[in-house]
Amino acid sequence: MGILQVLKTQLLCHLIICYVFLVSGFIINLLQICTLPLWPINKQLARKINCRLGYSISSQLVALLEWWSGTECTLYTAPESYKLYGKENAIVVLNHNFEIDFMTGWTFCERFGVLGSSKVLAKKELSFVPVIGWMWYFLEIVFCKRQWEEDRKTVVQSLRNLRDYPENFWFLLHCEGTRFTEKKHKISMEVAEKKGLPKLKYHLLPRTKGFCVTVQNLRGTVTAVYDSTLNFRNNEMPTLLGVLNGKKYHADLYVRRIPLDTIPEDESECAAWLHKLYQEKDEFQEHYRQTGRFPGAITSPPHRPWALLNWLFWVCLLVYPLCMLLLQLLLSGSTFTVVCTSVFCLAVSVGMRWMIGQTEIDKGSNYGRDMQINNN
Repeated sequence: MGILQVLKTQLLCHLIICYVFLVSGFIINLLQICTLPLWPINKQLARKINCRLGYSISSQLVALLEWWSGTECTLYTAPESYKLYGKENAIVVLNHNFEIDFMTGWTFCERFGVLGSSKVLAKKELSFVPVIGWMWYFLEIVFCKRQWEEDRKTVVQSLRNLRDYPENFWFLLHCEGTRFTEKKHKISMEVAEKKGLPKLKYHLLPRTKGFCVTVQNLRGTVTAVYDSTLNFRNNEMPTLLGVLNGKKYHADLYVRRIPLDTIPEDESECAAWLHKLYQEKDEFQEHYRQTGRFPGAITSPPHRPWALLNWLFWVCLLVYPLCMLLLQLLLSGSTFTVVCTSVFCLAVSVGMRWMIGQTEIDKGSNYGRDMQINNN
C-alpha cells in the first residue's frame, strides 16, 4: 500500500472532505436563496444559475468517487445510442442494489454533461435536509410524501413544470423504491405471487405508479427511457466508507435506449411494460453473473475535469482558513477548546454521512405495505 493510499484512509482526510462538502454546501445554499428575487423576473435564467450552483455540490461526490477513490466505469451500450446521450431529455431507470449506486448514477450524468440538471423522485422530508435537500428544492426536484392519493396532484404538477426546462435533463428513477436486500426481496416476491406477477431473482418488484405518471406527464418533453443496469466486478459490494478510504471499484453499467413513443400510454399497459422491463433486467444480471460482462459494445466515456476542478477550488478556498483557525486553537493551550473542536470535527463527519445516507429514496420501512399500495 503506497503512502497516498494510506493517507486516504486517515480520519483527518475524511474530516477535511466532510468539512469542505458541508461548508461549501451551505455557501451554495445561500447563493441559491439569493436567486429567489430573479425567479419572477427571469425564471429560465434563475434555473440555469441554479443548475450551475447545484452542480458545484453534487459534483463533489462524483469527484470523490472518480478522482479520490479512482473508481472506473465501463459502459455497455449501442454505438447509435451513445451518440445521443447528453443531447436529449431522458428518464433513466436504475436498479437499486448498492450503497453507492446513486453516486454511480450521478457519475453517468457527469460523463455526459447533465449532472447539474439531473432530477430524481425523492421523499418530501429530504427537502428540509441542508445542503443536498435544499439544493434539490431549487433544482425543482419532484418530492412526494409516499401517500399516493395525496402525492399524485403534487407530482403531476412538478413534472409538468419541467416541460419548459432550459437545460437537457435526465430524470433518475429507482423504480424498486428501496435498496435490494434478501429480506425485502422475500417480501417483494410474496407480493408478486399474490398478484400473479412474474418473480424476479436480482430485483425487487418495481413500483409502477411513479413510473407511469412520470412517463405520462413528460411525453413530448422526454424522448427516451434509458434502461440502466449496474453491477460491480468481482462480486464486490461497494460502500461509502470504502470510497472515503480511497478504495477503487470497477462498475459495469449496461444502458439500453428505448424511445418513449414505444411505451404504452394506458396506465395498466404501461405498468405491464415496466414489469416486463424488469424481467429483462433480471436476465441481464444473470448474463453478467455467468459471463462477467453485459451484452453490447464496450466504451469508457471520457472523464470531464470540471468535477475535480470544482472540488479543488473549494478545498483551496476553505482548508487554509480552517488550518489557521486550528493552529490558533492549539496555540491557545486551552484543553476545553481543543476537546470541543475535536468533538465538532467528529460531528461534521457523522453529519455528512447521515445526509448522504438520506439521499436513499426509501429506507424500506413499511416496505410490504408500500409494495401492496404501489402495485394495486
